[in-house]
Amino acid sequence: MNYEHVKAIHIIFVTSWFAGLFYLPRLLVYHTEANSKPAMERDILQKEYLRMEKVLFNAIMIPAMWLTVISGITLVYWTWWDSFAAHGWLHIKLLFVLGLIIYHFYCRKLILELRQNKFRFSGFQLRLFNEIATIFLFAIVFLVVLKNSVDWIWGLAGLLVFALVILSAVRIVKWIREKK
Repeated sequence: MNYEHVKAIHIIFVTSWFAGLFYLPRLLVYHTEANSKPAMERDILQKEYLRMEKVLFNAIMIPAMWLTVISGITLVYWTWWDSFAAHGWLHIKLLFVLGLIIYHFYCRKLILELRQNKFRFSGFQLRLFNEIATIFLFAIVFLVVLKNSVDWIWGLAGLLVFALVILSAVRIVKWIREKK
């Protein structure tokens, strides 16, 4: 296996992991909002959401996360290990990846709480939570593609503006739904 093979594997599993990170919080929204349904319908929906959450997390997200991390470490070792300290963009990217891993396991914590019928967050709060993965994706991809060609202050400002736009869009959609 060479660098290009590992890079392809990395991209495939990053995509798979993000698919799960985008879909799981949406399932948590639906699971939570099922509380407003009549008892029989609520019980059927919540049982199915629990099953879907478990399969998605254990069968897709966990393997995809580990294969992403392993292939990513391999790429860093092969490509930048000798000059690791000189690549500031890579350090920041790895901090975002660490944040993404924390987000991943926080999703797991929410699944376990829902299994115990603990509904800490509303559907709207979970919709906002769902956008965190998008913000991580945006930050990580821009760091990898642009590397040192973006001034860090402008990059951070752009990320904050992007986050505000995403969160505002969620609020606007909520407002439109409530208006109907």
